[in-house]
Amino acid sequence: MMRNNWNDMQVMVGRNMKHAFRSADTIITTIAMPLMIMLMFVYVFGGSIDTGSENYINYVVPGIMFLCIAMGSTYTAVRLNHDVTTGIIDRFHSMPIAKSSILTGHVVTSVVFNLISTLVVVLVAFLLGFRPEAGFVGWLVVILILLLFTLAMTWIAVISGLIAKSAEGSGSFSYLILLLLFVSSAFTPTDSMTKVVRAFAENQPMTPIIESVRSLLVGNVNTGEVWTAIAWCGGIFIVAMIASMQIYKRRTE
Repeated sequence: MMRNNWNDMQVMVGRNMKHAFRSADTIITTIAMPLMIMLMFVYVFGGSIDTGSENYINYVVPGIMFLCIAMGSTYTAVRLNHDVTTGIIDRFHSMPIAKSSILTGHVVTSVVFNLISTLVVVLVAFLLGFRPEAGFVGWLVVILILLLFTLAMTWIAVISGLIAKSAEGSGSFSYLILLLLFVSSAFTPTDSMTKVVRAFAENQPMTPIIESVRSLLVGNVNTGEVWTAIAWCGGIFIVAMIASMQIYKRRTE
């Protein structure tokens, strides 16, 4: 039984990966856009943003990583919603495959594709002068946080894909995520913000998550922020996954 489920999931992942890599819109939005935003912030705004003794490229890369994942997860919602609204999922249900493999196929595809796109962003950042000081353990923790964040965003995307009436509406959740990213310490220190904006930026999930990865990469680890980031990402992931499963179960009964 487990082997059959695993084989079914592999088939779904293969199908979804083919769709992702054949879609120019997906590649442009999830890889090219984060790269262009990074270039813009580094070469256009970077000189006017005071990050102290820290090189701006080192400061901004963690925020770009999370931006890349947030934008990439949007396409999970769009692809899943397309399957739901066009009746493809109903067709899958008429076949002798595990129902769970349909959702897990989308989730695994999202994780793999987002890790690839994030890796591309980091490699380009190295060409631009990104020089992290994290050791082996530090990088492992960074990867763990990025993985948890990807899973959290993916399962939120699954919820949106299942409940939205159209593909356009399924990606609407990304606006809130992007708002939280831009009104955080992702691209500029919160010290430069007005009091009200600063209070919001410092007390929403994205800032501690980004700061934890930033501290790990520069070799100045803030253990409290790391645990806070893991708690936020893990908590959102678990809640969103459970909610997704319940919604999917109700839709397929």
